[in-house]
Amino acid sequence: MVKYSTEELMVVTGARKIRDGNNVMVGIGLPMASAILAKKTHAPNANIFLELGVLNPNSSDFGVGLADIKAWQGAELLTSALDVLGMLLHSGKIDVGFLGALEVDELGNINTTQVELERGKIKHFTGSGGGNDIASLAKRIVVVMRHQKRKLRKKVSYITSPGYIDGKERQEAGLRGGDIEIVTDMAVFKFNKKIKKMTISSIHSGVNLDDVVENTGFQFVIPPKVDITPEPTESELKILRDEIPREIYTK
Repeated sequence: MVKYSTEELMVVTGARKIRDGNNVMVGIGLPMASAILAKKTHAPNANIFLELGVLNPNSSDFGVGLADIKAWQGAELLTSALDVLGMLLHSGKIDVGFLGALEVDELGNINTTQVELERGKIKHFTGSGGGNDIASLAKRIVVVMRHQKRKLRKKVSYITSPGYIDGKERQEAGLRGGDIEIVTDMAVFKFNKKIKKMTISSIHSGVNLDDVVENTGFQFVIPPKVDITPEPTESELKILRDEIPREIYTK
């Protein structure tokens, strides 16, 4: 059996959520590593968009963030945020949106804005950026995050980007899609739209289901048989290790 790290499993699992031909909007970090890996393996015709207007970046150095010119080198096209977030996303042409999160709740609502500290203090973070647009209008949403009870909550401290607000149908609020998946370092969850509950769809090899329950701040549906998350293949790991800088997905 090939040895792999938790981060590598998360990257590979995220990559497998992308289908060939998909238009995918991602941010710097693990989602970017997943998108590049997908394009180099099973989804060569996928298109990777960065919210500032970059199409199919071809750089191995993404600098300090989306606005760093290093992320644009070798790209097929450099346009604008208005084109990507406006014309493409709002017209329904983005198939998958990859997002990170400070917190996610049982309805798939995402917080990237602020968290409550002791004695009523609040710590502010980066906020939405294009996150709200992506969560609202991409056809499918994949959230990648660490699995901690304080991060997977019954109710987020602040709704930056909507899942199913108050359990209502997204269409009632004019939102698109609603296929929400969460990839953590312990398991994969999928939101069941019929019963308005988060369901565990797979658990990573070596992880105990009781530990997943203990480290999740909301009750989720456990099917009679919980699948084991497929492990990375040798070829996927070789590409990931040889062609995608580790710094992208381990920061």
